[in-house]
Amino acid sequence: MPSPLATRPHPCLFLFACLALAAALLHWQPPREVSAASVLLAYLTLCLLVWRPGRARSAETTEPPALLIAYASQGGQAGELAERSARQLAEAGMSCATRPLNELDPATLADAGRLLFVASTYGAGEAPDNAARFERHLLASDADLRGLQYAMLALGDSQYPHYCAFGRRLDQALRSRGAEPLFDRLDADRLDAGTLRHWQQQLGQLSGHNAFSDWQPAPYQAWRLAGRTVLNPGSSGAPVCHLRLEPLDEAPHWRAGDIAEVGPRHPRGLVEGLLRRLGHDPQQRIAGESLLDILCTRRLPVEEVLRGLDIDALLALPRLAHREYSIASVAADGALELLVREARHPDGGLGLGSGWLCRHAPVGAPIALRIRSNPGFHGPTAATPLVLIGNGTGLAGLRAHLRERAMTPGSRNWLLFGERHVAHDLFFADELQQWLACGHLQRLDLAFSRDQAEKRYVQHALRDAGDDLRRWVSEGAAIHVCGSLNGMGQEVQQILAGLLGEAQLNELAAQGRYRRDLY
Repeated sequence: MPSPLATRPHPCLFLFACLALAAALLHWQPPREVSAASVLLAYLTLCLLVWRPGRARSAETTEPPALLIAYASQGGQAGELAERSARQLAEAGMSCATRPLNELDPATLADAGRLLFVASTYGAGEAPDNAARFERHLLASDADLRGLQYAMLALGDSQYPHYCAFGRRLDQALRSRGAEPLFDRLDADRLDAGTLRHWQQQLGQLSGHNAFSDWQPAPYQAWRLAGRTVLNPGSSGAPVCHLRLEPLDEAPHWRAGDIAEVGPRHPRGLVEGLLRRLGHDPQQRIAGESLLDILCTRRLPVEEVLRGLDIDALLALPRLAHREYSIASVAADGALELLVREARHPDGGLGLGSGWLCRHAPVGAPIALRIRSNPGFHGPTAATPLVLIGNGTGLAGLRAHLRERAMTPGSRNWLLFGERHVAHDLFFADELQQWLACGHLQRLDLAFSRDQAEKRYVQHALRDAGDDLRRWVSEGAAIHVCGSLNGMGQEVQQILAGLLGEAQLNELAAQGRYRRDLY
């Protein structure tokens, strides 16, 4: 199959044909009738030569796929995950294509705009056969890839010494040539279900469509919604709720940086009314559970489609996709805390996950929740200075790190945080001021975008503190960023690259000293 980045036929072929034809006509002296026929033949030949490249150009300038998924696969697992990724994106309405890595040209990767990579490792850290040529060419080139954005899913087995080695080399090679990672690389240990769900969540962010089915579902645990408080009453932004959840069974352990995956539910009243209109008893018991409770957790098509479904078809509807939230507490706190902002659809309706947690679930209600380990955002040792950068509800993940590090006195911490108005949107203000007063926070930089005529964001506070940032990094500091990908996350990346240089930022990422949790 030809590469979507292949070059066009060289225009010199057309010029050569024209010259050869003209030379033949000049040196041959046939009868007049034959001359006329020859001229006509020459004209038709030239028309054909002009027409055929035109057709080729037309085919080549057809709109390329919105997203290309390249895979490096020896045993077929990476190829299958690439196809699954393509299917999930296609269900969201995105045009995409899958290609083995060897079919791509490293010199023209930037032309693709965005690429997803699913890369397994073979043997002693080697590239799979269908990617080895691509890696050789990439490492031998000095291609400028500053026009490329990418995401990387690396597959491996941590029981072996060269765990995810090819995916890590590929990630480093792309970064060093100026490519911009959309998300931090994910390393899937033996197709770990949690890591694959994280990858699916990233696909959902790229497509703007979170209604997908887990490839490897894992059971939820029952938690109780113990408390819910709106942190920003009067804010011009959407309400932000501080949620406290307590386990109904034995509490699992988690670390700062880990993720809560919540199984959302439709509002009971909405589903009950729908079932009655369809002629079904909402309280009909099926395997000990009411039809109402079952369908509150299912993806519901439009009512016209539901009218044609019997009970078995209703029960076969796929489950609602989980929603992910950064955990704002540590296990020692005795409860799992979240910061959730109410999301609204263009029609004004509440988002499914935030609507369930912030409005519809009554306090005391059971919440379906599971914890996903997120080692890519775990913190360094307490002896390592830590710079924390975030905005909005991204403060949740940063707060967990500060609470975790507070258990080991003497750590050095610097928080840069941005929101809208200081009067309404400084979440956990008392806690932050206490940490600042006792020295747990050595520095607190705040930016509130709507409190002055010229908007000021957390990335501007970071830019203005450039000299101090370089000093902290030179003293061994790590940098963690949590919050929105678009806007804050991308601009913080650019400012860090400007302050530290691309090479040093890539080196920090390779050392685990630059980590991001963006959504």
